[in-house]
Amino acid sequence: MKLFDKFFGSYSDREIKRIISTVDAIEALDSEMTSLSDEELRAKTEEFKTRLNDGSTLEDILPEAFAVVREASWRVLNMKHFRVQLIGGIVLHQGRITEMKTGEGKTLVATLPSYLNSLTGKGVHIITVNDYLAKRDRDEMGRIHEFLGVSVGVIIHDLDQTQRQAAYNSDITYGTNNEFGFDYLRDNMVVYKEERVQRKLNFVIVDEVDSILIDEARTPLIISGEGEKSTDFYKVADYFVKTLVKEEDYSIDEKASAVILSDAGIDKSEKFFHIENYADAENMGVQHHVVQALKANYIMRKDKDYMEKDGEVIIVDEFTGRLMEGRRYSDGLHQAIEAKEGVKIEKESKTLATITFQNYFRMYSKLAGMTGTALTEENEFREIYGLDVIVIPTNMPLIRLDNADLVFKTVKGKYNAIIDEIVETYNARQPVLVGTVSIEKSELLSEMLKKKGIPHQVLNAKYHEREADIVSHAGSIGMVTIATNMAGRGTDIKLEDGVAEAGGLKIIGTERHESRRIDNQLRGRSGRQGDLGSTRFYISLEDDLMRIFGSERLQGVVGKLGLTDEDAIESKMVSGAIESAQKKVEGNNFDIRKNVVQYDDVMNQQREIIYRQRTEVLQGENTKGQIEEMMKDVIFSSVDSHISGDEDTFDEELGKLIDYLEEIYIPKDMISVEELGKASNDEIKNILLDLAHKIYDMKEADFGDEQIREVERVILLRVVDSKWMDHIDAMEHLKQGIGLRAYKQQDPSQAYQMEGSDMFAEMIETIKIETVKYLFHVQIEKAPEREMVAKITSTNHDDDSIKKAPTKKEVKQGRNDDCACGSGKKYKNCCGRG
Repeated sequence: MKLFDKFFGSYSDREIKRIISTVDAIEALDSEMTSLSDEELRAKTEEFKTRLNDGSTLEDILPEAFAVVREASWRVLNMKHFRVQLIGGIVLHQGRITEMKTGEGKTLVATLPSYLNSLTGKGVHIITVNDYLAKRDRDEMGRIHEFLGVSVGVIIHDLDQTQRQAAYNSDITYGTNNEFGFDYLRDNMVVYKEERVQRKLNFVIVDEVDSILIDEARTPLIISGEGEKSTDFYKVADYFVKTLVKEEDYSIDEKASAVILSDAGIDKSEKFFHIENYADAENMGVQHHVVQALKANYIMRKDKDYMEKDGEVIIVDEFTGRLMEGRRYSDGLHQAIEAKEGVKIEKESKTLATITFQNYFRMYSKLAGMTGTALTEENEFREIYGLDVIVIPTNMPLIRLDNADLVFKTVKGKYNAIIDEIVETYNARQPVLVGTVSIEKSELLSEMLKKKGIPHQVLNAKYHEREADIVSHAGSIGMVTIATNMAGRGTDIKLEDGVAEAGGLKIIGTERHESRRIDNQLRGRSGRQGDLGSTRFYISLEDDLMRIFGSERLQGVVGKLGLTDEDAIESKMVSGAIESAQKKVEGNNFDIRKNVVQYDDVMNQQREIIYRQRTEVLQGENTKGQIEEMMKDVIFSSVDSHISGDEDTFDEELGKLIDYLEEIYIPKDMISVEELGKASNDEIKNILLDLAHKIYDMKEADFGDEQIREVERVILLRVVDSKWMDHIDAMEHLKQGIGLRAYKQQDPSQAYQMEGSDMFAEMIETIKIETVKYLFHVQIEKAPEREMVAKITSTNHDDDSIKKAPTKKEVKQGRNDDCACGSGKKYKNCCGRG
């Protein structure tokens, strides 16, 4: 490739050559735009929209639209886009990544494609790394768009639902990756479509794209909540089912892996839990716990289906007999077994919704990004996001001097040399920015400088507004700034008058980061727009990167030189070894992120199916066809699982089938074994389905068409949300334990995909059964209303270990508290009376 590039130019050079004619066309319109009045320039927006409606494409109007923004920018901000900024704008519009050096005006570049794409009326999102930058960019760059009659909004942390809806309905919306991701998740938890805030995800420009799509790719957004289900209630349900008598209160249906309560059993449950009608939709919580407790006690067998080991319930693989570490039964069954065995009951799912940035941003119709440093991660951008990186030349030639690294034997020697260099630079009145890899190390340097009496400012990335203020003054004469490498990202350092004579801004890196990209980001703080400046990294063989990834050969060479603490070496061999170590770490991190994508893609496909179903329900689409399909699936699969075709057991199997379906939808004694005895399997299915339709039609007549549709929506939303919440938890447990499968010669990601698909299929089946069951038992005077299945307690951007977000500590049921079963009685007089 290097040889190819030598003769034909780099990929970026070749792509830019294709764009140059469009840039020329934009600049050729400059005099025409200058001659327009403000009103005429503003009128161009409506003209473009009309042309788009008449069949023109965005590409057709791009040169003129960019020329309009360029002129508006000059009139509003006194800034006119350079040629390189026009190139960057075209690249962003094409759905690619622009690598533009720090200080080249990326924020202004984004005004071009955002205006052009806003003309479609589908919305444009511009993502920044913090609330301060989002608000700053909206207030500054938004003036250009508003001048042209384009609405601009911003999403920051403390907005309410109405404010968020207004911001998202703007033509262009600024905000942070966290806020946009959380709003997407919350939108897929609401129970009325009017509560949603986002529109369909159309076009997004991600500023500092490497930070958001790579550095934060492994960290999921998680919404946590207080589920309805208390672990105490599993103990109560377990206590209840252990009082029941087989054949008198319940019967076991092994083929459907179900335990069916008899009339006597239902009577006992209503008395025990103080409820009027066990089958009411409002008693879903009680039913859930009782059903799982029955299954745990009378279907699941210890040492066959599961084992108890070290106080934990572990599933046994029915095919191999091996323990399935990390896998948990979903839908509360695992907790019910824990209650049965008297071990600690793990909390039920409290993760209500979760998504990684990788999957959130891949949902946009068009994704683009900009940063000063992306080329080193080009393979990852291309493989995971389908994005290529175009390196845009600088507006002015780069004259910054990047000095070779200085390598010391010890950390102590390195820090002493850094302090000496800072003192010398300070005395020369040259500003210096010192980049560290951690807050701890920045504070250590600060202490050393205090002892030398050198005034300085420390930036620790805790307060974004203060952060930007400190960084913006780092170019003042004699200023010494100590910062973590990533702090103040997105804020330009402008040089004060007289700084150029002192040599420009000096950058000192206190050690190499494990990513070359972060080092380049630090270097890029200096030398903006053709300014003078210099950079140098100070390294010791005791630094983490060198200690863990550095080659033994390098250690040997330095050892032979007999260096003292104060001696430093400077060589291409050392620099090469450092870059090699960084490439090793980058490759390792890429593999980890790729692995996360493989796992999350399984969950993402499932999430899309569930959210699509929810959206259809929310939008008020007629659910009748969906319910009828569910009825058919439930009945047909029930017949297939119960009727084996063996004549000797036929009547017995029919009896169990009828018992099973009586619990779901058939009124007691409406159909008998005799009526079905002479029919074939297909005929039985049709008879049962016809019966279901008759009951359904009667239910529809009782409620009326409009009300029964609303009841169906309420039940569907409640069942889907409840089961999805449990499924997220079950998949998380599966992921945590799946790595152990490698010891059994299984590919963990393949095992996760297969088992996750099986678990999803089980969940869909449960959704169908429960939806039909609740619908057929609902009573007109107790029609359920829409409500969320769990209360949101926190939103959390987790650490990169993909672990569950912390939830509120569950409060133990007090004897005088209201009982968790919802009876309205005190716990001591209700479920706690035993």
